Amino acid sequence: MGVNLSDLVEPKTVELSDLRGKKVAVDTYNIAYQFMSAIRQADGFPLCDNKGRTTSHLSGLLYRTANLVEAGIEPIFVFDGKPHRLKAATLEERKERRDKAQEEWKAAIERGDMKTAYTKAQQTSRMTPEVRESAKELIGYMGFPMVLAPSDGEQQAAYMCNKKDVYAAASQDFDSLLFGTPLLLRNLTLTGRRKVPGKDIYKEIKTETIDSNEFLEHLGITRNQLVDMCMLIGTDFNQGIKGIGPKKALKLIRDNGDLETVMHKIGETIPEYEEIRDIFLNYSGTDEYETKYKPIDRQAVVDMLTDYDFDANRVNSALDRIEKARKEADAKRRQRSLDSWF
Repeated sequence: MGVNLSDLVEPKTVELSDLRGKKVAVDTYNIAYQFMSAIRQADGFPLCDNKGRTTSHLSGLLYRTANLVEAGIEPIFVFDGKPHRLKAATLEERKERRDKAQEEWKAAIERGDMKTAYTKAQQTSRMTPEVRESAKELIGYMGFPMVLAPSDGEQQAAYMCNKKDVYAAASQDFDSLLFGTPLLLRNLTLTGRRKVPGKDIYKEIKTETIDSNEFLEHLGITRNQLVDMCMLIGTDFNQGIKGIGPKKALKLIRDNGDLETVMHKIGETIPEYEEIRDIFLNYSGTDEYETKYKPIDRQAVVDMLTDYDFDANRVNSALDRIEKARKEADAKRRQRSLDSWF
């Protein structure tokens, strides 16, 4: 999803421990898709309870979030609001891809090709109302702050990061850089040995940081020019121009300065480009949010997750880890506050 800038980016790898004491705005839909894609059975079926309800995202939100809290990271979960009208074509295209992958998954299972089945199954994850609401319910019970964005969660996360209410925005999508986040975290919840999509090989995935200012300096362009460049490639809000990839788009913007000049030179137009540019550059997010966590409603978490067939002992163990880490972090903050008086 979003524009692919991987060929132009030089991220820095970090350990989770390097982020200790940091608040991070998490693009919740983005990581929920990651959980539903990665946490699956061998034949590609997502984890489900005995009622057929998907539980992959709940497993990720409980156990992998516990890992973050143990590392001293304080996640703030940002949910998408109403999508912009210009995103409709992209959303429809994604739906068509998922539907096609669904059919290919079924066909692979029927012929006994489990490798292909698993790969195709990973492409079928959907943000259903049930998935969204169950994620909100669990996050709320665990006491993590939640923010409802007016539109894209990435926009809101970038807004919060610019206000310095959080240290970074966490998402797999490079769109966060277009929205102006000062610091982007990738692979925050998916570290470890992972299978390369479409290939029978594995690689070690580590958390990465991308500093927006360093990235733009490396490319030799401004953020405005980055947005113009990505419109040439294609964003969630426009198709882009055929035959133009990241490297060609970068050269065109460097040589010509802005999108208008490039379009005039190559004889192409991007409909509503000024509005698309405005989406990225002039977003005003909501200030209706808090960044402080609340106590865990342990019984509510246990009741909810055991209803989804989770083991109560494992749930309680994960909650113990979260509570212990929070207490230790609070104790350190109080000590630092006390030390500042002397």
